Amino acid sequence: MESRLISGATIHGVGLPPKPVARLSVGSKFPSLVRNGKVIGAENLALRHRLRPEVLLEASMQKRRTILLTCFAASSSPVEGGSDSVGEKVGFLEKYPALVTGFFFFMWYFLNVIFNIINKKIFNYFPYPYFVSVIHLLVGVVYCLLSWAVGLPKRAPVDSGILKLLVPVAICHAIGHVTSNVSFATVAVSFTHTIKALEPFFNAAASQFILGQQIPITLWLSLAPVVIGVSMASLTELSFNWTGFNSAMIANISFTYRSIYSKKAMTNMDSTNLYAYITIIALFFCIPPAIILEGPALLKHGFNDAISKVGMTKFVTDLLWVGLFYHLYNQLATNTLERVVPLTHAVGNVLKRVFVIGFSIIVFGNTISLQTGIGTCIAIAGVAIYSFIKAKMEEEKRQLKSA
Repeated sequence: MESRLISGATIHGVGLPPKPVARLSVGSKFPSLVRNGKVIGAENLALRHRLRPEVLLEASMQKRRTILLTCFAASSSPVEGGSDSVGEKVGFLEKYPALVTGFFFFMWYFLNVIFNIINKKIFNYFPYPYFVSVIHLLVGVVYCLLSWAVGLPKRAPVDSGILKLLVPVAICHAIGHVTSNVSFATVAVSFTHTIKALEPFFNAAASQFILGQQIPITLWLSLAPVVIGVSMASLTELSFNWTGFNSAMIANISFTYRSIYSKKAMTNMDSTNLYAYITIIALFFCIPPAIILEGPALLKHGFNDAISKVGMTKFVTDLLWVGLFYHLYNQLATNTLERVVPLTHAVGNVLKRVFVIGFSIIVFGNTISLQTGIGTCIAIAGVAIYSFIKAKMEEEKRQLKSA
């Protein structure tokens, strides 16, 4: 529907031709004009006055300039929710996560093997496991304090409530660490790790009879090869003695309770800070028995014997290196667990034990009987089966919770 504006005039009876007709579509939108502080729509302007092309043109150009400036400002600013730069390059760590995870596993294995080799060499000329355990933790504490000082990582705040939760974990960690070193000092490294393969059995028993969790029969059956293999290896182990065997068994029990208390002490703290606090607390519990049980012997002849055998420089550097490797391999084990699913970490832990046993036999030239070798392989295979079943169960539980 159209409206017409018709204007005509007559001069001396002569009808002049009508002025041009302006056609305006109803509902058409015209730019608004401001006159004397009031907004006047173009429709009203057209109805109240004759349309003047220069007025409409000026208003139209003003609106066009406004639109262009708005578009230019929008294109100059980053898109909301997007990246600041479309062509921003992805870092190497984000581009190749599998390589980074593989590097974590490699360093975990490497540091663990080096730790076990240096640790056993120290015990060969300095058989004081309680004092060496203190050195392990002391070097780790110094490392943590230096890391906090430079802000890598930033120290997490801790209060009395968190400390009460961490103390039982740290006590179990201290007992397990000391008794493991007592076993390392008295029997072959390969034999200690074979006995420590029984740790899953103690975990299952604690879960069943202490925590009241129902353990499936398949999980119990997977532990049978572990018990049989350790028994076979123990019967014919040339370096066998009850001190080393019992110490490794106590370490298994201690680490089992450490796992139980760790579940009760779940905090929002990251793993690096959590392990740092556990190391600091555990150090205080390891110092008294070292002083009481080994202090007099160390002062009387222990330090002098070690220095006379290898020299002061090597003795001190060996202690520093073994403490550093101990802390780093435990920290990397924790960091690796954060990057992979439990099944991958469980398999990796089994392979780590194989690497340690194999390298210790090669480096120290330990002579093992055929039965010990077969028993060790059976035990490791049982641990692998158990770890696979347990990890699958944990994965199914997590999927049910997320569903």
